[in-house]
Amino acid sequence: MTILFIRYKKSKNILEGGEQGSQKNYNVLSQLVGEDNITTYYIHDENRKKSVWDYAKGVLYFPFNYYFGLTPKRVKEIVELAQSYDVVFIDRSVFGIVAKKLKEANYKGRIISFFHNVEEPYFEAKLGNKPGKAVLLRCIDQNDRYACQYSDKTIALNPRDDGELYQRYGRRADVLIPVAFKDKYQREAYTSSMTGEQPLCLFLGAYFPPNNEGIVWFVKNVLPYVNIKMKVVGKGMARLKEEEPALKDIEVISDAPDLLPYFEEADIMILPIFKGSGMKVKTCESLMYGKNIIATDEAFVGYDVDYDKVGGKCNTAEEFIARIQDFERNPRPRFNAYSRQMYLEKYSEEAVVEKFRRVLEE
Repeated sequence: MTILFIRYKKSKNILEGGEQGSQKNYNVLSQLVGEDNITTYYIHDENRKKSVWDYAKGVLYFPFNYYFGLTPKRVKEIVELAQSYDVVFIDRSVFGIVAKKLKEANYKGRIISFFHNVEEPYFEAKLGNKPGKAVLLRCIDQNDRYACQYSDKTIALNPRDDGELYQRYGRRADVLIPVAFKDKYQREAYTSSMTGEQPLCLFLGAYFPPNNEGIVWFVKNVLPYVNIKMKVVGKGMARLKEEEPALKDIEVISDAPDLLPYFEEADIMILPIFKGSGMKVKTCESLMYGKNIIATDEAFVGYDVDYDKVGGKCNTAEEFIARIQDFERNPRPRFNAYSRQMYLEKYSEEAVVEKFRRVLEE
């Protein structure tokens, strides 16, 4: 079996959340069919300098449902290239127009579309009040519709996204495959130290409206009432510190080349996220590193875990305060073996291989 893998971008630095999910998809498909049998088509290449015309073309084609980076010429190129492959795997549903054009060209192979989110509500939160938002949201919504209408198989992350796809577009996903990571934390032994009386709490997340709103809310409504040390780590978050006076005394690290030291030093991962779609990659990372996690319903969407064993599920300031104060009074292992075990059983690449196999074989 040969696969043409349509991917958003070739990254030159740290993989962001969505790209980590794309890398997982590529890794698992490579295990199943062999890396030599997969060709990746990148819509963007961060190593190539973009011209003003590149950006202008992106804006020009939004009204015609070509998401940023796609043009009629490039889609035609993909359709012609696809004729030599058994499967076209469209890694992001915002490129649903590719599925439409493949069907119109009588492509004989199978088209599989992967939904990292239900994209319209995700971009609604991401874009805020940016100009041209309505045009872009229409383009995104239409591409999700195309992906549902023209794909032979669709993959969503969790039951919430599946239900919303059905409500919006009248099609349920053929299979649910959660966020998963390649294991980067295999050790012969893990730390046996305990959380401190003044726990170090880590918020991990890039500059992005739901992340920004969540951490600012936490700093204003929870931090004054607990005895903790706080760090914020994420791409572009120095910008938030400049914009938000509440963060002036918080240690903020932007664009860290390696997150491992921050995970290892943290006593607790704090994930106060209240809006979103899909699943939160930072939750999966936290499970992989065996962390205590205190998070909202939104941060835990799609994760089948015992919240008390992981750390705690909190949605109000009072709940966050009470849970953190319990950690202060009752130290527990900094390495949460239950979190790590849940990752291995449910959210590692190995845990999702068979689900991908069924998608390819059925």
